[in-house]
Amino acid sequence: MKLFKCPCCGQLLHFENTRCENCGRRLGYVPEADVLSALEPIPERQGVWQARAEIGGQYRFCANAEHDVCNWLIPADSSAGFCLACRHNRTVPNLSQPGAEAAWRRIEAAKHRLFYGLLRLDLPRPAFGESREPLTFDFLADAPLPDGPKVMTGHDDGLITIALAEADDAERERRRAAMGEPYRTLLGHFRHEVGHLYWDVLVRDGGALAECREVFGDDRQDYGQALNRHYREGPPADWRNSFVSAYATTHPWEDFAETWAHYLHIVDSLEMARAFGMSVAPRIEGADSLAATADVEVYDVPDIRGLVDRWIPLAFALNSVNRCMGQHDLYPFVLTPVVIEKLGFIHRLVRRRRPAEGSP
Repeated sequence: MKLFKCPCCGQLLHFENTRCENCGRRLGYVPEADVLSALEPIPERQGVWQARAEIGGQYRFCANAEHDVCNWLIPADSSAGFCLACRHNRTVPNLSQPGAEAAWRRIEAAKHRLFYGLLRLDLPRPAFGESREPLTFDFLADAPLPDGPKVMTGHDDGLITIALAEADDAERERRRAAMGEPYRTLLGHFRHEVGHLYWDVLVRDGGALAECREVFGDDRQDYGQALNRHYREGPPADWRNSFVSAYATTHPWEDFAETWAHYLHIVDSLEMARAFGMSVAPRIEGADSLAATADVEVYDVPDIRGLVDRWIPLAFALNSVNRCMGQHDLYPFVLTPVVIEKLGFIHRLVRRRRPAEGSP
């Protein structure tokens, strides 16, 4: 993620902003140009706006802007009703239910950040009618009865289900503590679950299955049995040596999805760190190994070490600052050599989608 500024007044903007707090102009994101633009209404064209950014052009808002859950734009003459991110929704919350709109807003904020990363990495986003396995989202609430079925967040042949309960901070924290997880966020759910889709698209269907098995293990082992074993026995005692999380030990599919999510975490965070000009130079003797600067365009780095060698010192520093505020570590994970090798596989897999930049 990067920083944005208002093209009219220079005010610093966040990705989710819908109005410039300095000049008052309405804002909209143009995904094709990666621009958050100030807008001017066009009186003679109802619902159409002129972009004030250098890209110019006339746009309409995604239909979901009506519910204040999306600030993305569509070219004015397009026949699409939904933006590049929202057109993948299949089921959205029942807005007649109390709190549903607020929960949907938090879910969409995370989903739009996911799509920012997918677009920047130029990853395929198969849509309805374009693929036998389109990227599709269901945002579902639990059954109203106390003993009714509960929605499980997960992935099934391109369909990603997000439990509406995960948008409740208290409930999500309760689940995190109950499952012994160091980290649990909506954005983390999106990044993990979409990893399963990209295993299908880039590994299974992309000719990388043998290479992936060498790194992550044999995915042909029974998934149901592996899942039951994990919840019955837990992870092996030495799991930290080879896996980024305890859940990654469940099955090679989960190892891939967990590693995929961490790759997106790292890339997105390093891009923002670069936007802020962040660097780490500890003022303590012997800490030279923790010196680093986020001075590279992360999408052009040819080797995973170029990302990891910057991320580890930065994460250490941010964790230390969080502890000063009495908060959990921002990044409570350890990247061992084996985990870095797995991240390297993800990095190579992603870069194969960007032939103009070459392969490492």
